[in-house]
Formats: sequence, structure tokens, C-alpha cells
Amino acid sequence: MSTIKKHLPLIVSIIVSALFLLSAVAKSFPIWAFEKQLVDLGIADWCSAPYLSRLIIAAEAAIAIAILQKHYIKTIVIPVTILLLVAFCVHLGIQMYEHGAMNGNCGCFGQLIPMTPLEAFLKNVVTILLLIYLYKNVNNKPEGENNFLYLLFIYVVSALVMFLFFPFCPCKDEPILTTPVIAPLAIDTNSTVLSSDTNSITPKKDSSDDVVIKDQKVKKDTLVVVPKNMGPTKVQSKFSAYTEFGGKKIDLNEGKKIVCLFVPGCDHCRDAAKEIALVSKKKKLPPIYILFMNEETFKIPEFFKETGMELPYFIIDDIPAFFKLLGNRATTPGIVYLWNGNIIKSYEGLESNKFNLNEMVQSIESDKY
Repeated sequence: MSTIKKHLPLIVSIIVSALFLLSAVAKSFPIWAFEKQLVDLGIADWCSAPYLSRLIIAAEAAIAIAILQKHYIKTIVIPVTILLLVAFCVHLGIQMYEHGAMNGNCGCFGQLIPMTPLEAFLKNVVTILLLIYLYKNVNNKPEGENNFLYLLFIYVVSALVMFLFFPFCPCKDEPILTTPVIAPLAIDTNSTVLSSDTNSITPKKDSSDDVVIKDQKVKKDTLVVVPKNMGPTKVQSKFSAYTEFGGKKIDLNEGKKIVCLFVPGCDHCRDAAKEIALVSKKKKLPPIYILFMNEETFKIPEFFKETGMELPYFIIDDIPAFFKLLGNRATTPGIVYLWNGNIIKSYEGLESNKFNLNEMVQSIESDKY
């Protein structure tokens, strides 16, 4: 018993170190998921998230190492770690109050070990108790031997490793264009002409007194011309930058289009694609194009094989750009129905705004916007 008691502080130190190391590693694979979490929480934007995510993970890795040494272990390392965990607990408490204790993944162990806010809160409380035990049972190095530069060196090296092994391109945060572009109306030029007001239509001059519309004679002074519904005014949508799918030039802002934002390995994305494939065999849908996120792209052939359809696609290498298209705090799958660049219907994730195929089909067939 005395032997266990003697070595218990070391055992606890190893357990705490392992928890922080696991957290750091789990957040790193994939690191974009942690970046997105920071953006969703409003802690960072997509320009600062790559930097902040790596610095946070480096801090966790540094704590995992620092907790096993003696330099300022009691005066800096343990107190700072406890304060960090208390801050996380406060954040988790807010999350539980706003969204429920058992909803979502807190991201403490990334995508590797999903944890609800309540589970993460309890894990942090247990870790704090272990740290309090350590605080009471360990000591700093003898006076005069403590070196703060030793702790700083641990963190700097951890940060350098993160930036070296997880490089990224600096953010290019370009504004989304929404400039209207007047789309020509499909009008029978034998019966009508456009006036100087592009929103109005006037009868075309004709030598005859009557005009025939659908085999019925109508007096000119009572003529009402109803052009074909060409949809809303054409705009440059947030998808304007993506113009090549399957080697062909495509204008996503022209006419009706369905744009899908998928991850090749995402099961829910595949389920949505299967629904679309099934309905497309029975109903005529607008052209469908896929924007894949650059994650597990080797699974794209498997994606099409499983879903039963092969569609033109483009791989977005810039992951922040992919999530900007998907929307703030949004998750995959994302499906957008566009008409002349205008978003008529938009779906994302698996909760309140999850994909509703019947609703989208009704919207497409109704010609309303």
C-alpha cells in the first residue's frame, strides 16, 4: 500500500498527461473540424481559425509534457491547467443551457471520440480533482533551479510542430458578389417587344387589327402578353467562382440548378444523394452539380457507386471556402436549389434545416420564388 501511495502522484501525472495528449492528437485529425468548431462558436473566423486551432492544440500538447516535469509545476503548470479547465467548464455549462446537455459533440476529443457537453463537463471535473491532488502532493524544483524558459521552450516547440505538420494557406477572404445581372426574357418576338423599361412589355406593332393567341383573336387594345416565367432577376451567387464540372464550363447562375455540398466519406451525404437519384428517375429535376470537400476524395468513386448516380463534380481544396458556401454553423449534407443564381431553397445538416426532397421538388415544379 505504501508503495502505491508513494508512486500515486506519478501515476496521476501520467493519466492527466495522457488525457491532454489524447485531446491534442484527436483535435488534429482532421484539424479542419476543430477549426470549424472555433468558427461556429464565434471564437474565430476562417482567417484566424487555422492559427488559433494550432496554438490551442500546441498548448494541450505542451501541458501533456509539462505536467510530467518539475519546473514551476506547482506555481504555474497546475494552476494554469486548472484555470483552463474551469474556463472550459463554464463554456460547456453555457452550451448545455442553450442547446441541451446531451446534444452535439463538444469536440474535446475531436471527431475521434465524440462527447456530449455533459460528458465533457464531467471529464473536466474529474481532471480538475486529479490536478488538485497533484497540487497537494508535488513540489517545484528546489529554489533557484526553476527555469521558466524551460516551459516556454516546450510550448514553442509544440507550436512549431503543429505549424510544420499541418501547413495551410493564408486566408483570402474575398467578398461574395451579389451584383444583379439582367436576364433576357424568353418572349415571342413576333407578338411583343421590350420597352425601355425592362420590367414591362408592350405589344409589337403589326399591320393587322387583331393578334392571334392560342387560336383566339384578341383586339390589340385588350392584348395582355404573359411571358414565360424565366424566374427572378439573375444574380452572381456565392457559387459563381465554380464554373467547371467534369471538364465542362457551367454557369450555375443560369436557369435552375441544384448544387450539392458533400463530403465523399459522409454517410448522410450519401443518403441525400440516394434520395435525389431515386426521384430523378421519376421526375425531371434541374441539372445537379456536386461540390466535394477535399477530404477522403479517394472515396468519390465509391460514393457514386453506392448512390447509384454519377454527376459532374468539383473538388474544393480550400476547406474554409467549402464551409463558407455551406453557411454559418452549418454541417453537411448541404443541398441548394438555385434559380438564376438566387437561392430558392437551401438545406443543411440533420436538424431543423435538414434536406427535404419533397419540399424542394414542389418548389421546383411550382415555378414560384
